Amino acid sequence: MHMTLATATMSSREIADLTDKRHDNVKRTIADLHDAGLISNPQIEVGIPGGNGVREKQYLLSKRDTLVVVARLSPEFTAKVVDRWQELEAQLAPAVPQTMVQALRLAAEQAEQMEQQQAALALAAPKVEFVDRYVLADGAKGFREVAKLLRANEVDFREFLASRRIMYRLGSAWTAHQNHIDAGRFVVKTGVATHNDHAFASTKFTPKGVQWVAGEWAKHQLSLRGATA
Repeated sequence: MHMTLATATMSSREIADLTDKRHDNVKRTIADLHDAGLISNPQIEVGIPGGNGVREKQYLLSKRDTLVVVARLSPEFTAKVVDRWQELEAQLAPAVPQTMVQALRLAAEQAEQMEQQQAALALAAPKVEFVDRYVLADGAKGFREVAKLLRANEVDFREFLASRRIMYRLGSAWTAHQNHIDAGRFVVKTGVATHNDHAFASTKFTPKGVQWVAGEWAKHQLSLRGATA
């Protein structure tokens, strides 16, 4: 028999031994069944030396094709081959720990896998939460509104926007860098104050911008946690 982590095959030599048939007759049957389209193309390998010292060619077959061949060769031996396949498949199953050391090692490996999975979920959760929360946002949002939605300290949030070259101070107002405006993350609204006729420009986050900055802020917070861990 031949096994990998995912597959197992049975050789034509083993089929011959199980069915008490000559190996050359088994190979001929395999070739006939393949020509008839009843089994898939078998793998070929050079087996162990025979009695004359010559290495003989043998076929490697899947479980399904093995049973087809055996049914043609000797139907009464099909049950024996099925039993043998059950043994092969049992060897592919995860091994049960036989000692305390093996059991502890397996438990440690499983715990490590669970920790890695939980860490991956923890990394993804904040961004998912932000997107779920802000996907319903409609209309443009000001800086303070977005900071409140993000539950972010305004000073920290403003520093984050500046350091990432998302927004910058222009006079007494904060505005977005042009590439983010072009990307549709911000909209600049202009107007004139009614009480003093003073012209002004106000930069607002679009719904698209809110969703985007929510994800960026989440990644920023996670990086800070990693730095302090």
